[in-house]
Amino acid sequence: MRIDLHAHSAASDGTDAPAEVVRAAVRAGLDVVALTDHDTTSGWEEAAATARRLGIALVPGMEISCQAGGISVHLLSYLHDPTDEALLAETSRTRDDRVGRARRMVERIAQDHPLTWDDVAGQVTDGATVGRPHIADALVARGVVASRDEAFAGILDSRSPYYVRHYAPGAADAVRLVRAAGGVPVMAHPRAGRRGRVVDDEVIAGLADAGLAGLEVDHRDHLPEERVALRGLARDLGLLVTGASDYHGTGKLNGIGEHTTSPAVLEAIEATATGTRVVRG
Repeated sequence: MRIDLHAHSAASDGTDAPAEVVRAAVRAGLDVVALTDHDTTSGWEEAAATARRLGIALVPGMEISCQAGGISVHLLSYLHDPTDEALLAETSRTRDDRVGRARRMVERIAQDHPLTWDDVAGQVTDGATVGRPHIADALVARGVVASRDEAFAGILDSRSPYYVRHYAPGAADAVRLVRAAGGVPVMAHPRAGRRGRVVDDEVIAGLADAGLAGLEVDHRDHLPEERVALRGLARDLGLLVTGASDYHGTGKLNGIGEHTTSPAVLEAIEATATGTRVVRG
């Protein structure tokens, strides 16, 4: 059984509609795919309908933007209740602040490069969570950079003078919110240092104490030695180990299904969750 537990659609910063993410998973020979858009569950219904029709299992999820000590942390939430008021309040606050943050970044970039807010807005699907990838796409369309990767390596890098932070809850608080909503929290790409600073093992241990269930170990942004170290840390902390593509359609090189999760881990996630269920055709 081939299981990919991290994929994005145009409901956040992917380029495929939710239904197309499911179709891409089928074409790649996956048996299970998770839809984990940033701070939103708006793609669940469309993805679920397609999954039922095509006979593939869908794990409804979300990737929550949070932070620990000023360092960005991404938390994958699986099978939580999408109507939970406390979790909805936090993700709504984050999404709203992302818009203001994106506008401020565009204002800074526009001082040196041809870019307007209308350029960026034109890259955002109605209702989608706005993020730096949309700014990157606008920069590509303007011919300022050749790709999202080039944009993130320079203009949109977290160390760039154009960078602006956005609101994000504390990571431990986010873990507790996911648990309270009946979900299963797994830390996404915890050693992806190319994206910026990463938290140390002591922070991850504290998140485990707060209810963190697992670590996303097999990810293209992790070097082989980092995967070995993360497996050891997961073993020491009693955490699940997942693998996934972090698929974004044409927005990233990541190929859907390029890393996978074992069926036993998915079983453990399902056994723990009380918020919602895996959608099966």
